Amino acid sequence: MKKDFLKRTMATGLVAAMALSTAACGSSASEETNTDAAATTPETPATEAAAATEAAATDDGSYENCTLTMSWWGGDTRHEATLKAIEAFEAAYPGITVEPTYAAWDGWEAKMATAFAAGTAQDVNQINWNWITQYDNDGTAFLNLNDYSNVIDFSQIDSSYLDMCTASDGSQAGIPISMTGRIFYWDKTTFDEIGCELPTTLEELKACGEKFAAYGDDYYPLALGEYDRMILMVYYLESVYGTDWVTDGQINYTTDQIAEGLQFIQDLEDAHVIPSVATIAGDGAASLDQNQNWIDGHYAGIFEWDSSASKFASAAEGREIVVGDYLTDLGEYQGGYAKVSMCWAISATCEHPKEAALLVNFLMNNEEAAQILGSERGVPVSQIALKTANDAGLLNGQVVEANGKVLAWVSNSLDPKFEDSQLKSSDGVYYDVMAGLSYGDYTVEEAAQTLYDGVTAVISQ
Repeated sequence: MKKDFLKRTMATGLVAAMALSTAACGSSASEETNTDAAATTPETPATEAAAATEAAATDDGSYENCTLTMSWWGGDTRHEATLKAIEAFEAAYPGITVEPTYAAWDGWEAKMATAFAAGTAQDVNQINWNWITQYDNDGTAFLNLNDYSNVIDFSQIDSSYLDMCTASDGSQAGIPISMTGRIFYWDKTTFDEIGCELPTTLEELKACGEKFAAYGDDYYPLALGEYDRMILMVYYLESVYGTDWVTDGQINYTTDQIAEGLQFIQDLEDAHVIPSVATIAGDGAASLDQNQNWIDGHYAGIFEWDSSASKFASAAEGREIVVGDYLTDLGEYQGGYAKVSMCWAISATCEHPKEAALLVNFLMNNEEAAQILGSERGVPVSQIALKTANDAGLLNGQVVEANGKVLAWVSNSLDPKFEDSQLKSSDGVYYDVMAGLSYGDYTVEEAAQTLYDGVTAVISQ
């Protein structure tokens, strides 16, 4: 079985590599360093001390002149907003220069994993929530932000969110930026064109599959990659059984129940609700938002992070992309989970930790930064940032709507190792199982056992 999976992985990788190399031609570099801002002396001191929350959180207001490095991933709009926020920080703290490194997500985690292991990561890093467990399990990769509580205003953030970002030794390894969860987005333009109502139940979704197939073989009401299928399957199982996928390092589902979940996914493919993994791989796109079939409406739905609205809506320019509802007939429970979307963390190798903490606090709690960043990293969990951006009408309406639906619906907790790279990477367990099932290399029972064994091996480490 694994040999077939390796063949599939290589084939898919070649398609993606060709797509990426084509996209790279004629595009600018994805990383750059800002070195000009330090030479500029602002006309006013520290932009009113970087707002009242800054003044309250900072001890005596002193800091050293230095250069900080900073990294993040994202799309162009996030890059542009973050660079503007950095400029505002440099104006607020003359003498501190920030050198940014940034790129799209593809390949980013592998690059950062190497940097964390080698101790060469940037001073301030945007990190995924599960990276704390994966790369800072012993508390040596990231600084304990509690040591800088006189600089970072933790009072702006719910303590339950902060608790999600602690390392195994109890240190505050990261500070959460936003909360997120998966929800449906629909291309209403296509649904209207085909004459299909937006689905709110599984029965309606399967009926749409029939209508889409009759309209055109290359039209589907929903498109899911391998990892998307895994998340949707867990949402289904939690809706049916009401139990978290994993608790305390133990899968809470039997192989028979997992097979039921996998059959649910396969039934969607068989009912022309979702295209096969081979079909999506053949599209030659690095991600669904870059897939021409999403852009032109042939794929009319996604199950994505609530914070991804702007990226997918921007890609499908001219089409009406709307936030969907959770399917109400999967089971008696409200399955699914919310998690910390991303965090700011300071590398343990940082030579100017107080100044790095000032930067983190500015990005989290400063009113000027909140107006610049808006919802580029989701709906802010910082109370002052949320109020500032919301009062100014700067939050993406779809992101706010989707985030509200997620937090009002989901009821399950997520184990940090759910997103371990051994599981979710393109050569990981989830991809093996979901691609193998779609390609016919696994039966449902074989896929269920492979998934159970693979997940058990990772969470027991």
